[in-house]
Amino acid sequence: MQIFEQALDPIAEERCCSWKGKLPATTAYPADPYCISDARVATHQAGMNRHRILCQPFTRGLEAGLRHDEAGIPCLSGRSIGVLGGIDLPEVLGSRSTYILGAIGGFNGRKPAAGDVVPVSTPSTATGQRQVPDVDTIPEAFRPVFSKQQSVQIVLGLYDHRLTEAGLNSLLNGEWKVTPVADCMELRYSGPGVEWKEREQPFGAGSGPSIIIDAGYAVGSIQIPSGTQPIILHRDAVSAGGYAMVGTVISADMDLVARAAPGTATRFVAVSQDEAIVARKELAGLKNKAWEALGANR
Repeated sequence: MQIFEQALDPIAEERCCSWKGKLPATTAYPADPYCISDARVATHQAGMNRHRILCQPFTRGLEAGLRHDEAGIPCLSGRSIGVLGGIDLPEVLGSRSTYILGAIGGFNGRKPAAGDVVPVSTPSTATGQRQVPDVDTIPEAFRPVFSKQQSVQIVLGLYDHRLTEAGLNSLLNGEWKVTPVADCMELRYSGPGVEWKEREQPFGAGSGPSIIIDAGYAVGSIQIPSGTQPIILHRDAVSAGGYAMVGTVISADMDLVARAAPGTATRFVAVSQDEAIVARKELAGLKNKAWEALGANR
């Protein structure tokens, strides 16, 4: 389990944070999908005997001390939960999140481990939190789709011109599978590989086919360091480096990437910047309709 300020899955994060008047005190727990099975999702607190958790696509009240695998909510083994009231941890640089790589903030700068108790705040309507019923179901039409096959939209560039025609065809038409090498920084994919154009190596750079003399990385950038396995840079990724980016996942599909489990078959679909902007607006509209259907006071 890992405590985040900016979730890998922003849709789940927003559902969690809708309980609160302010986003900085986030209640989202986008968890490491490989170790959440032992996490406790309900904790004791003086004067309270139950907390609410949000789980796609619904919320439910749980008794204090109940393990998530006893709660009858199978999707808790997926990614995100939110605790009504928020996580009661000191702010570091204005955030209660944990930056694992730098061991900064959140829960002692690390992932909660077996036996840890993560403190939560007392829910209060005075702070802008809305009350939720014991079971609060998101209408099926607005629920995210979980599938072992995905189509992820990308905008090509800045270095897709470095791929041969066969290499670009492989990137866009090949099937890529998410490997277990995946975390908040990056997700690595295995597949048919890509072919790069031959060139004279630039001065000051290494000898790999995808090496460049440094560039900035947008969130969602796709790089292929080995020349064979694409890597999607996610929320905690580095902001610059010396590998060519052949494309960038559009913002509307970043949550889709975050929900991909190891083995998920993925195809990359090239779209224009204008199409990416339209997709972002459509996603925002869908989220608003979902909240309207729930009667949430935004």
